[in-house]
Amino acid sequence: MPPMKTVRTATLAIAYEESGPSDGRPVVLLHGWPSDPRDYDGVAPALAARGFRVLVPWLRGFGATQFLDPATPRSGQQAALGADLRDFMDALGIARAWLAGYDWGGRAACVTAALWPERVPGLVSITGYNIQHIPTAGRPAAAEQEHRYWYQWYFHTERGRAGLEQNRRDIARLLWRLWSPNWPFDAATFAATAASFDNRDFVDVTIQSYRHRYGNAPGDPALEALERRLAERPVIAAPTIVLHGACDGVGPPEQSQGHARYFSGRYERRVIPVAGHFLSREAPETVIEAVCELDA
Repeated sequence: MPPMKTVRTATLAIAYEESGPSDGRPVVLLHGWPSDPRDYDGVAPALAARGFRVLVPWLRGFGATQFLDPATPRSGQQAALGADLRDFMDALGIARAWLAGYDWGGRAACVTAALWPERVPGLVSITGYNIQHIPTAGRPAAAEQEHRYWYQWYFHTERGRAGLEQNRRDIARLLWRLWSPNWPFDAATFAATAASFDNRDFVDVTIQSYRHRYGNAPGDPALEALERRLAERPVIAAPTIVLHGACDGVGPPEQSQGHARYFSGRYERRVIPVAGHFLSREAPETVIEAVCELDA
């Protein structure tokens, strides 16, 4: 693993790993919840060898990434994730970067590509258009999908907050098994990531994220203008390849079938056999190929 670095924005001290040539084409790889940069251990070295400057940050609430001000709301809302990515690029002096991500990281990538299109020459979005439409989030989904989201309803309760505080590793390990049923990860693989859940803000950021997306928690007032723009479902202009695991246990591939309407540029969707939610770990070659194709 490359050594961890830290860069400061107005809000965060963002921990990240960097590999590849310092003057290479920047690509930012963004992890999901509950995970960390180890998601890209099978991706980053290959991209670095192809001349990319590879940057893999810990999102807010994970690992060594820390808030600078105790008064800043511990928000995990989508506008925060997108603004963090924009600010991360600004702090490193990166005007444009290819982006790849899934889950929370895919949301950050899609938000950035939608709101600041001049910053993103190419996007690999795992599971499709990852911007939440909060105005309609209160509409029930099919019973099977409501069942898949059990952990989100759990986090809406104070019992769920206490459970996450007490049992964060057990919950994460269970979700890994449920969401990627064909991935036989071992104890060492899980342990290498689980330490990132010990961040002092992990629980607060998580709980706010899952409550805010359903309109059940206030957002950061500083981000309200961005949330209003996201509520309009902005179209993404960047050339995009969507990857979706055929066996994703939380968001099955049917969910991204109609997402082409949210992209105005080059768009391709690929369903990856056998892979589940943690696709960059299970089929890293598909992420490498997609990034390189968008750079061609």
